[in-house]
Amino acid sequence: MLINISIDSDFSIHNIPFGIFSTAGNTPRVGVAIGEHILDLVALAKTGVFDFDISVLDRKYLNEFISLGKPITGKVRTDIQDWLQKDDSPISAEMLVAQSDATLHMPVRVGDYTDFYSSIEHATNVGKMFRDPENALLPNWKHIPVGYHGRASSIVVSGTDIKRPKGQVMPKGADKPVYKASGRLDFELEMAFIIGKESQLGEPITTEAAPDHIFGMVLFNDWSARDIQKWEYVPLGPFLGKNFASSVSPWVVTMEALEQFKVEGPTQEPVVQPYLAYQGQHNYDINLEVGLTPDNSKETIVSKSNYKYMYWNMVQQLAHHTVNGCNVKVGDMLASGTISGKTTNSYGSMLEISWSGANPITLKTGERRTFIEDNDTITLRGFAKKDGKRVGFGEVSGKILPNT
Repeated sequence: MLINISIDSDFSIHNIPFGIFSTAGNTPRVGVAIGEHILDLVALAKTGVFDFDISVLDRKYLNEFISLGKPITGKVRTDIQDWLQKDDSPISAEMLVAQSDATLHMPVRVGDYTDFYSSIEHATNVGKMFRDPENALLPNWKHIPVGYHGRASSIVVSGTDIKRPKGQVMPKGADKPVYKASGRLDFELEMAFIIGKESQLGEPITTEAAPDHIFGMVLFNDWSARDIQKWEYVPLGPFLGKNFASSVSPWVVTMEALEQFKVEGPTQEPVVQPYLAYQGQHNYDINLEVGLTPDNSKETIVSKSNYKYMYWNMVQQLAHHTVNGCNVKVGDMLASGTISGKTTNSYGSMLEISWSGANPITLKTGERRTFIEDNDTITLRGFAKKDGKRVGFGEVSGKILPNT
């Protein structure tokens, strides 16, 4: 093989994820993560190995490349896998850039963003805390993939600092709200899928057709200000408590790379509406974890979860999103909602981990947390592994800055 790749690397030859990078000498362009390196696809294209318009590789976003369609993007991926293992490869050492020497950018231009609420464990925990412990789920939850339209402009790439949001909150026992910085800032452990094929207004996407419209996935941290959210969400749902920032990982892992990690999803009862019925496996065994690191200190892993827990899967989410005729475009991002498991160490938010602040957790430093404090860094990681093959997402991290 042209380069050595650690067996623990997220970016094995079985992966070949796409992203956007730049270096001191080059503008943002399309690259592929392989081990600790990035393969510069603009440089590779100059050898004449591609039979499409290679100008789409010299872009600030993946959108135009993705728009070429899976027959082309998929072939680029498999060709690279093949070339990396050949002695007479068109790939040369000069086309490889150390990831440590590169700047990673937002992988796609996000036109629209939708956030779902598709983990039954998370929805049940929230319902128990804030509604009725005996009837935690709302009546619609097992009938539709609940979701809302979020703010695309504030989605940022991993490594971007996040200023603590301000807004109106209602203090306990008070008779009127106050304006202040959020005191209950939270992460949400999510994944998001990226639309790779547009649909037409008025034409729903079926569960059968949905996989053809999904290019790949990223890790997604949907930062949440729980105190702002609690005061504002009735009757129209999340607004300022959510739209101040969401963070994504820079490498888009294709659905082809994830194919081997498909698993059965949970049994859905009652039986879903016909347009939400599907064939085959559409859940994925992807290990997830969240680390919390105080300023200049040690990281504590506060959650270990798995994407396979999702009650509503991606094809159902996309079918429901478009059943009314809503169209989607290349680069649109659809997030899973918080991914929680059945045990406390697999909960996907501080809201659940600390049970709304009632049960503080102790970090390795001895410090205690109920929610995220200033200068804390939150890092999400994810990977799938089977039969010695590892496909990972790297990480998405963000540091919370004070807002005085």
